Amino acid sequence: MEIVLVPGLWLDGSTWDAVAAVLERAGHTVRPLTLPGMESKDVDRSGVTLADQVAAVVTALDQAEGPVLLVGHSAGCGISHAAVDARPDTVARAVYIGGFPTPGDAPLLDGLPAEYGEVAMPDWAEVGEEANVVDFDGPTLARFYAAAIPAPERVLTDPQRLSNDRRYDIPVTLVCPEYTSDDVRQWVAAGAEPVSELTRMHDVTYVDLPGGHWPQITQPGKLARVILDAAASAAGLSTDGVRAHGPDGG
Repeated sequence: MEIVLVPGLWLDGSTWDAVAAVLERAGHTVRPLTLPGMESKDVDRSGVTLADQVAAVVTALDQAEGPVLLVGHSAGCGISHAAVDARPDTVARAVYIGGFPTPGDAPLLDGLPAEYGEVAMPDWAEVGEEANVVDFDGPTLARFYAAAIPAPERVLTDPQRLSNDRRYDIPVTLVCPEYTSDDVRQWVAAGAEPVSELTRMHDVTYVDLPGGHWPQITQPGKLARVILDAAASAAGLSTDGVRAHGPDGG
């Protein structure tokens, strides 16, 4: 199966390298994407929009020779969801890691300070999100911060555009790293807006992967196993995930 990997904010396609290697050894064709504006720290990203990054994922789907397992991380989940909306016939299953399918008209992530049209990665301890980096050791965390690429401001703040209700027919694996599947079910039950798209999806499998927000870096082997299970499910084989149907996740 062809597997397209969509990074979240501040990351390029190389952050999938360890995961991609496992997937390729299992026989899959893997395409880790570097989205527009994320080619390097020096590129001019001030004019890059959310639509530009969604279009890059759609292009990858159009280039695939068969059904695609589409994997998004963090804000890349919202970008991937828009691509599913555009190409529901191409995506066999979507995997959303540490993030949610952003609903229509909402931004991917609002409230972070921007300068010159870009948003730098915050210090997660300083903004009270220590859980994001709980499984990094000191040297690895320092390298992670040093390598982070500022994200285009409009990717964070432009409203999500969705138009095709067939997106709800695409099976989803929701991977829960720094929060749990029970947390997500509670947010869904409470009507939280960031998870509102989940209430309309027909087939959602929740997978707990305890750790921090970036398992592709801190536990790539375990994350690759989850993705391989999702690929097997997309191919009609059984997996060990806990399947949930309907708005209550039960």
